[in-house]
Amino acid sequence: MPQPVQSENAATIHREYPCAVFVGPTLVVASDGDGSLYVLSVRNEGLSVAVGIYVLAADGQTTPFKIHYANRTSPTSAVVVVSSKSKPLVASPDSKDHRSSNLFDIRAIRISFLSFSPDAAPRDMDIVWHRRGYDVPIFATKVHIFLPSDEIAPIPRTDENLDDADKYESPVKYPPPYSWTQTSDSITVAIPLPSATTKDIIRVAFSPKTLTVHIDYRASTSIPIPRYSAKELWDTISPSSCFWTWDKEAERVYGVLTLHMEKQHEGTRWMQLFSDENHPNPAAENPDDVPETLDPSELYQIRESLEKYTSALADGTDASRLGLGAGDDEVDASVGREVVVTWVAASDGSTPSWFNPKEQIPIQLLATVLPGIGEQNELSLVAKNNLDGLVFGLSTSNDEMPSWVHSSTYPAVAFVLASKRDTRFTYLVPSKAILAFESGRTNRGGNLYVYRPSARKDKWAKQSILKVDDGEGGSLIGVGAVSGKNGELVVVCLLEGELVTIKGI
Repeated sequence: MPQPVQSENAATIHREYPCAVFVGPTLVVASDGDGSLYVLSVRNEGLSVAVGIYVLAADGQTTPFKIHYANRTSPTSAVVVVSSKSKPLVASPDSKDHRSSNLFDIRAIRISFLSFSPDAAPRDMDIVWHRRGYDVPIFATKVHIFLPSDEIAPIPRTDENLDDADKYESPVKYPPPYSWTQTSDSITVAIPLPSATTKDIIRVAFSPKTLTVHIDYRASTSIPIPRYSAKELWDTISPSSCFWTWDKEAERVYGVLTLHMEKQHEGTRWMQLFSDENHPNPAAENPDDVPETLDPSELYQIRESLEKYTSALADGTDASRLGLGAGDDEVDASVGREVVVTWVAASDGSTPSWFNPKEQIPIQLLATVLPGIGEQNELSLVAKNNLDGLVFGLSTSNDEMPSWVHSSTYPAVAFVLASKRDTRFTYLVPSKAILAFESGRTNRGGNLYVYRPSARKDKWAKQSILKVDDGEGGSLIGVGAVSGKNGELVVVCLLEGELVTIKGI
């Protein structure tokens, strides 16, 4: 690509890093970081040939942009999602909006391969849709969603009134069937039941490995009544020390059935209440799997017990000294980035009819799928939950709305990542590992931290540290993945002065 030339008299524009994305085996879409987009035909030998050149112009001058995603939509076209900085928003002195005054433009660009010509002059971009916001996307991808026709455009049936909005409200999401917490030697489970429940219709049986809860409640109720028949527990208990209580005055409408169970192995921390070993599909979402309700004081004790290890990793001091983790709570809370998931129709940039922006709930994002392997794998994200990293995969079955399903957990990975102060990129290799890359801004170079998933009931998880560079190559700019000759995963690290490949992850 030609080297961009900027006049000294022209207004200074913040440039972007050049970026390249494959849209075919021999076709690459690349930006020069100065406002031009090149479509390159890659050859086995010699220089690549630019078969198409596009420019992003605004207010009479080219605008630098960043490529977030590129997709081959058909044999003759592709769509590229880019972002650029817009003019700052001038807020009035009386404005109560404290968000940044910087605005960013998000555009989808259509590229037609039929219009390519090696000698063609640069042309303006064909913009499919355009949005504007206060930040740029952290991650973008395309998801194919096929909904039944009656969900896309409802057809009136006999005596049916489509104007009756109540019929089309989203179904009520029931609360979890129970909540639970634990101490070093006990488990407490709280099950809400209608206050009309009597003690004689409650049957609870404890065994060392299973729990049985039967409620013979036959009246209509707005919440499902849980029923567990010899449900296998996550670990063993001591039945002789277990008991239950029924408090129907705890709430005006609902009472609380409380189960008190004593752990057989004192000091063992349960990951969940029930075991998934006998579940028909362990990878699928188990409705009986409810996250533990942690008391704030208990969470503080967990952090305090790990403080000596974090302080040693952070500054290299003696790991046996306590009291060096001042501010650990703030550090733990700041790990990851707060994000919301937004859906955009690929055809025109509109909001899909089935998506309600009011339901957007911010999450702390720890990692996204490693670039280069997302198209062949299920779309997954790693979200922070207390000290852990929860892996959620996107389910897009043909007859349901898209939903995020919890597939696995990396225990304490959020806590460990909080101690890495030079982390530049954090990516997920589905079912294999979480990769944390240091930027390597110092002369010592950067490291790659590999965190392996652990099996249920494991007390330890494997971790590896790899040296990416000795410091001569400069800072880390980007990370991606390609397939080797035998289909193996190869991680490619782009530094300021070197290209490093890593195998055997």
